[in-house]
This record gives sequence, C-alpha cells and structure tokens, in this order.
Amino acid sequence: MRLSGLEDGLGEAVVTGFAIDHRKVAPGTVFGAFPGAKFNGEDFIPAAVQAGAVAVVAGPDAVVEGAVHIADDNPRERFARLAAKFFAPFPGTAVAVTGTNGKTSTVEMTRQLWRMAGHHAASIGTLGVTTADEQVSTGLTTPDIVTFLSNVAGLAREGVTHVAFEASSHGLSQYRTEGLPVQAAAFTNLSRDHLDYHGDMCAYFHAKLRLFADVLDPDGTAVVWVDDANSERVIDLARARGNKLVTVGEHGETLRLVSRDPTLLGQGLVIEAEGRQHKVNLPLIGAYQAANALTAAGLVIATGGDVAATLANLARLQPVRGRLERAVIKANGAPVYVDYAHTPDALDAAIAALKPHVKGRLILAFGAGGDKDQGKRELMGQAAAAGADLVIVTDDNPRGEDPAAIRAMILKGVPGAQNIGDRRAAISAAVAAAGPDDIVLLAGKGHEQGQIVGDMILPFDDVSVARECAA
Repeated sequence: MRLSGLEDGLGEAVVTGFAIDHRKVAPGTVFGAFPGAKFNGEDFIPAAVQAGAVAVVAGPDAVVEGAVHIADDNPRERFARLAAKFFAPFPGTAVAVTGTNGKTSTVEMTRQLWRMAGHHAASIGTLGVTTADEQVSTGLTTPDIVTFLSNVAGLAREGVTHVAFEASSHGLSQYRTEGLPVQAAAFTNLSRDHLDYHGDMCAYFHAKLRLFADVLDPDGTAVVWVDDANSERVIDLARARGNKLVTVGEHGETLRLVSRDPTLLGQGLVIEAEGRQHKVNLPLIGAYQAANALTAAGLVIATGGDVAATLANLARLQPVRGRLERAVIKANGAPVYVDYAHTPDALDAAIAALKPHVKGRLILAFGAGGDKDQGKRELMGQAAAAGADLVIVTDDNPRGEDPAAIRAMILKGVPGAQNIGDRRAAISAAVAAAGPDDIVLLAGKGHEQGQIVGDMILPFDDVSVARECAA
C-alpha cells in the first residue's frame, strides 16, 4: 500500500507498517509521535526517520525532516484512522463494552453466546485475545492502537467473523479503539476508578462516553444496563445521535429482569422479552454476573441474534477467569473464590454476590494497587467492613509505593481487620480460618499471574496459592 492509498495527497511512498515506538520502526513505517505520560513521542522523530519512517503523524508544531509530516491537532485520532485503513479488513461484526466493572466478563460472555449460535467469535480485553481455540495475553485491557488493529485484522484472516472488545477509559481517551467499525456498544456501570489518570469523575465518565459519541457507528446500537444511575446520560446521547437502543435490567424494555433467585451454584432468572417470559438457570452466582450476562445477551441480540435462543444459551455460560471463580473447596466444604474486584463498588458487588450463599462467615482477604487512585483505598476498607465478617488486609500490586502505607490507608476504613502484608500468608490465614459454613473471598488480582513489586513482576496466582493452602 502507498501513502496515497491511506489518504489523498500524501505521496506515493510504500507503507509497510505502523508504529508508535521508534524502536519498532522499519523502512516504510508510518510513525505516530504523541505526547505521553512519561515521554514525548516527538523527541524520537529523528530516530524514527533515520530507521526508515516514510511519514510521521504528529502535532502541527512538530519538526519533521526527511519524511512526510501528517500534521493534526489530534494526531492520535488521525494515526488510528490511517492505521485502520492499512490493517483492514476486520471481522464483519464488532461490538465494544465500556464501564467501570464487568467489561471482561461481558465481552467473554458475548463471545461464548456467539459461539453457541454457530459463529467463529473472539474477545479482546484484560484476559488477552480469546478464541474457541486459544488465549493470548496482551497485558492491557485496551492495547495500543497498532497492536489492537493488527490483532483484529489477524483474527479476520483466521476466519473470525464476530469480535467483542473492552473499551477502557484510558483506551478511549487515547484513541486506542478507533477505526474499526463498531455495530453495537454496551455500557455496564460507572463508579470510582482511575481518578489518578482522569482527575475527577466527570472527566472519567466523559472518556467512556466517547464510545457512544465517536466510536459507535452512526447507525449502530447502544446496549445499556439501565439500573445504573448514570445510564440515562448514555441513553440521551444514543437518542441524540439516532442510534438504536437495547435496554436491559430490572427497568429494561428490551430485556427486563423480572426476578432473580440464588441457587446453590447459580441463580434462576426470569426475563421478559418480546412480550413473553423466559426462565433461565444461570450457572453463575451474583447479581452482577446476571447483569453481565444480560448485557452480553443484549449485544448478541443487537447484532442479529435470536432472542429466545440467546436467552436459552445463558444456561450454558462458563465462568470467566478470575471473576468469582471458585478456586477450591476445602476438605471441610468451605469454598474459596477469587475475584478481580479492585474498586469499592466492585468489592461491594462481589461481597453481595456471595452473601446469599453464606451460612457462617464471609472471610475476605484483599488489598489495593500502588501508584493508583489513593482515594478509593479507605472506601474499599469501608466496603469490606460493611459486608465481610472477617477481613484480612494484604498487599495487591504495590508497584512503587510502600506496601505498609497502602495497607494503612485501607485500614482507616476497616480498623478491625488483620494486617498481613505477605499475600501468600494472608491467603493461608484466610483459608485456614474457614469453617464448614464459611466462604472465603480473595479479591483484587483475579486472573493475574504476577505481583508487581517495585519494577519487578513476581510470579503469583491467587487461584494456585488458594489450592496449595487448602491441600
């Protein structure tokens, strides 16, 4: 492909690839030079040109010599749209999910429901790239735009026809999900998170709304979990753009959750759709799991899925890694669950999911990540204090912060908790304390396979450690 094939007037240089890291530039590359949190990509323009970049997408004031300067006040967006033309074609059906909690579960459940309907489907997000055959970790909820578009194009070449991806607030604000036609977009919920990056809740919500304002196709469908306090703003935006609407939840019009009854290993749902009631035995516990499943069903229906068949297939959904995953059952019958909950709202939801199944005590071990929003730590402690019977505060991913200082902030919200910094020791104590009628919840890290301490990633898996401690 030549530059003129990406956009008229750019010249006839042959394009071989795209990169935002100057170290990955090869002859024929289009280089994206953007200001970042730690580095300014414009500083690396000379190195990129020397390595063979034929064009540089950067701000109007950037100095570019020896390559075509594609100047734009919003270079990230321009770069993404040019890259999309280079990497296309993509799977014919693509949907995106945003919200504070539930993105990973919703995209993976959407993939499963599509697969049950006979489609070759994939999901992209925190768990990596998941197809029916394999799972490949990317390490980020929303990878950089080059990785994202090349992954999606690669899936199309492998025969994938349907793809669901997570649209994080970081990814949306940095234009890492642009260029790919999106037929349906879902909103799950909004609660406090990532304020270290966005500054305040208004900016955080505005970033998420970009999915519906800019990314969703003009004739696409907005799927909205209407039981969240912020859903009306999403609905108003969708109506203003002329998008179709699929609303789900207790107040939903498309899929109305009539009732939800906890069972031993799941929950019985009654869902009203198209004027009739559908009974579903969902094999997952917790109100938020029902919310994620119904949102996923809404996405499938929005992209042509049969309503009755899609709802019936909810009974065949498999648990998502690290999302209220039952890691082990002790010899005395006490189950140990692992969940990714790392915000006050998510922690409260995980506790609420397990409460109906607890005859004795709910034992909780959790921490909070370092170099992240410090204001949520005490709030997480308060959520733990309100819902759990025995609380152990431990380390999560301390990163560059003093782990003891992080725990101290959490303990302000739950002063009666045990303070055990070593996560393995904390998990061991939680599991050892569990009697036959108790349930253990290990929260914060979920599917993660490592613990970030300083600049090191130490091997650590909550599920594996829980099984070792229960043996």
